Amino acid sequence: MKKTNAMRILDSLEIPYETKEYDDDGEHLLHKGAALELSEKLGINPECVFKTIVMRTDSKETVVFCQSAVYEINLKKARAACGAKEVHPAKPEELLSLTGYIRGGCSPIGMKRKYRTFIDETVSLYEKVYVSAGIRGLQLVISPSDLIKASDAQPVDLIL
Repeated sequence: MKKTNAMRILDSLEIPYETKEYDDDGEHLLHKGAALELSEKLGINPECVFKTIVMRTDSKETVVFCQSAVYEINLKKARAACGAKEVHPAKPEELLSLTGYIRGGCSPIGMKRKYRTFIDETVSLYEKVYVSAGIRGLQLVISPSDLIKASDAQPVDLIL
C-alpha cells in the first residue's frame, strides 16, 4: 500500500496506527447517513468515525474542525472555538489547493499548510477513532491522544 502524507507524518512522529480499507463509490456524495454506511462497511461504531471539515472565517482564515461524523457541526460553537464572527465550509473545489486532499479523503493530519485545528472533545470517549488517511477508501485507526498530537488539534465542544 502506498503511504499517504498523513501516514508518513505519523511514521515520522513514531505514532502507532492501523489502516482500514473500504469500498468507495467514487462519487462520495455528502449526505446524512454517510458515516453510518462507512461504519457498516468497516463493522465499527459510527460515533468513532471522525470527519474533517475545512471552513473559512469572515476574515478569510482557513480553520479545520474534526468531529464524530454522526453529528452535524454546531456553527455557533465552531465560531466561538476559532473566535470568528462567521464560518462557512470551504468550497469543494478549494479543498485540494488548501489542504492537498480531495473531498471524501481529507485528513486532519498532513495538510499542505498548518491551519488551526479543533477537535470535538468527545474524541476522548473512545479507545480508537477512525479518520481519513488522506485518500478515499482508506481510514486511519488511531488513539484520540495521538490524533490530537499529530494534528495539533485543540479539543473543544463542537456538538449540537
